[in-house]
Amino acid sequence: MTELYYFDNSATTLKKPSMVAEAVYHAIADGQLGNPARGSHTASLNALRLTEILRKKTAALFGVPDAANVAFTANATASLNMVLKGLLTPADHIITTVTEHNAVLRPLYQLEEQGGALSFVGVDELGTLRYPDFERLLRPDTRAVVVNHASNVTGNAVDLELIGSFCREHDLVFIVDASQSAGVFAIDVVKQHIDILCFTGHKGLYGPQGTGGICLGDRPLEFGPVFTGGSGFHSFDKQYPTEMPTLFEPGTQNVHGLAGLSAGLDYISQKGLAAITKHLQELTFRFHEQIKDIPGIILYGSFAENMERAPVVSLNLEGWSSGDLSDALFMDYAIAVRPGAHCAPLIHQALGTEKSGMVRFSFSSFNTMEEIDYAAKALRILAEEE
Repeated sequence: MTELYYFDNSATTLKKPSMVAEAVYHAIADGQLGNPARGSHTASLNALRLTEILRKKTAALFGVPDAANVAFTANATASLNMVLKGLLTPADHIITTVTEHNAVLRPLYQLEEQGGALSFVGVDELGTLRYPDFERLLRPDTRAVVVNHASNVTGNAVDLELIGSFCREHDLVFIVDASQSAGVFAIDVVKQHIDILCFTGHKGLYGPQGTGGICLGDRPLEFGPVFTGGSGFHSFDKQYPTEMPTLFEPGTQNVHGLAGLSAGLDYISQKGLAAITKHLQELTFRFHEQIKDIPGIILYGSFAENMERAPVVSLNLEGWSSGDLSDALFMDYAIAVRPGAHCAPLIHQALGTEKSGMVRFSFSSFNTMEEIDYAAKALRILAEEE
């Protein structure tokens, strides 16, 4: 079988640490994990212990003051839907950005259809946020600011501390989509004034698909439950409990998946987040350096050395559609990338690529410098063919 050169880690990390696979296997094969908080027998208590230990690990990773303010969900999309629909109302004005993924945009559009108001912070020609727009778009009825930490299209990361300070100054709820940054950058919800952090487990945290979560910061917030059902306690109440973390955890948790996510966090702890960040930056800038002068290559995003950026490089090659280039890379070189719009339509409109799309390369800690060199060589050959 031909080796696959996998550069689609922004969609999901294909290669997981061996300890993740082992943790999921043993979670099922050992037959020791029941339904957490659904009984006092050993199997239920084992599952509860696993989830509570993972809460503490997650809280430590993201600087959450109280582990009870960590709830586990199926993915970032579920997290964002529960947060946005449980907190915001049609009377609210929300500031967001043109860099957002549809996981943010579509719930907000639903709110807009109900009477809510949206405003969008724009970007410059390199996809960098126009930070003065936050102040310009502020209104008396502004309730919240919603941003992704790093664009899944350009890789540009935003200054969370700057935006968080703006939100605190104006008493706004600061909601962050960390789908592309969890496990890639250091995040501290208190230092960066983040009120709600939504994350997925299957990307930079190296967990299984079907895992994710919500972290609340150090300010009290009131949510209405979006999903209701069994909670394991208060069974005679007609209303679903609103306490954390139960509020966002209706029904049975994906305990086997969470066992894998816990192992993913252990991998990050053992490798060291700073070391992972450094490796990802080196991969990204090495790739950029090798392809930036290839004739016909068009690159998107800022590659300034003083800017934090996710391990994402999006490009086009003159004379090729993004789909055709992606197909050629896979068929001729066994390189897996992602073409198209990447579920982020507004940033493509802002950069003028709504028709062409882009070809996205995205890296993980398992990618090597040799793989980077191979991908750059493949692009060079394809450019010469054209």
